[in-house]
Amino acid sequence: MNPMSLLIATAVLFVGSHLLLSHPLRDGLASRLGERGFQIVYSIVAFATFIPLVQACRATPPEPPLWAVDDPLWALATLIVLFASILFMGSLIGNPALPSPKAALAAQGAPRGVFAITRHPMMWGFALWAFAHALVMPRAGQIVLSATIGFLALVGSGGQDAKKARLMGDAWRQWSARTSFVPFVRQMAGAAPWGDAIPRGHALFGGILLWLAATWGHGALGYMAAGIWRWIG
Repeated sequence: MNPMSLLIATAVLFVGSHLLLSHPLRDGLASRLGERGFQIVYSIVAFATFIPLVQACRATPPEPPLWAVDDPLWALATLIVLFASILFMGSLIGNPALPSPKAALAAQGAPRGVFAITRHPMMWGFALWAFAHALVMPRAGQIVLSATIGFLALVGSGGQDAKKARLMGDAWRQWSARTSFVPFVRQMAGAAPWGDAIPRGHALFGGILLWLAATWGHGALGYMAAGIWRWIG
């Protein structure tokens, strides 16, 4: 099997296993293993399929970039990753989409911060992270890897809407009616004030710290310098 075919095969395995475990197989496995047991199995499968995907991406032969990558494009990618980091950190507290006994209670509150931006801040964080990587590493292997992660994040979010509506009923449907799937749609439509979308402290400062640490680690681990570290060394 040539490297690109192997990459595509591992991408299909990664996405397919996630979608199967998240939807048609979830209820049966969770009833047998318990919620905690299911989460352990899900995490094992996630790592077991993600590692070969990354290895297959690295094994693709080097190719000329599909477009020029200059400082303005790096600056754009850096800002996208910063925004993605803020979304991710904000999603960790008070998120009705996460499996929690307090999910219905969280859904009753008015959406503020990252939840006023999108009801799926974690998934959009992953998708934007993947998009930023494709911007500055425009090679076929990286584009397939980024597209795989972005596809799973956004298609998975759509599936999560359906699953949460089934599990939480009116609580999730009402939350969905007060939030948007695509970031900032309600603000642009005039349905929600822009001030509601200002990230809370844990999202803003936690996101900045995550962004600084992750981009610093990018260079420290031997990959290309990323984020502000490209310019300040």
